[in-house]
Amino acid sequence: MSARNPLSIILDQNKLTGPNYHDWFRNLKIVLNSERIAYVLEKRPPKEAAPDISRTELAKLEKHWDHVLQAKSYMLASMSNELQRRFEEAVNAADIHLHLKELYAVQTRSERHATVKELMTTRLREGTSVHEHGFPFSPASP
Repeated sequence: MSARNPLSIILDQNKLTGPNYHDWFRNLKIVLNSERIAYVLEKRPPKEAAPDISRTELAKLEKHWDHVLQAKSYMLASMSNELQRRFEEAVNAADIHLHLKELYAVQTRSERHATVKELMTTRLREGTSVHEHGFPFSPASP
């Protein structure tokens, strides 16, 4: 049994609740990169080995499944109880990642769009100085 990754404390302190998906995912990638297993978030191992697989290839496949289980465990342990229940039966860390991205990344994108739209449509009130709106530079002295 391997020792606990000291970086995993960031996952303990920043559990996924939904709206914090991007922050949580950034922290998850930090932990998985330190373990050198972040590849399992994108790459799914085959469901079963070919009948003529070599011992070397079988060992690689088993190691990949071990990494999938480890990543899935980190993911589930760092989620709210509600999200844990929702994903506990998932087999693959990549499937959990894809589903979470569909659920929460899109929502955040729409929120970001609304914020940018608001900033872009904000107008300076007529008769007011730019300096009153936080313009960072003072006018040049003659």
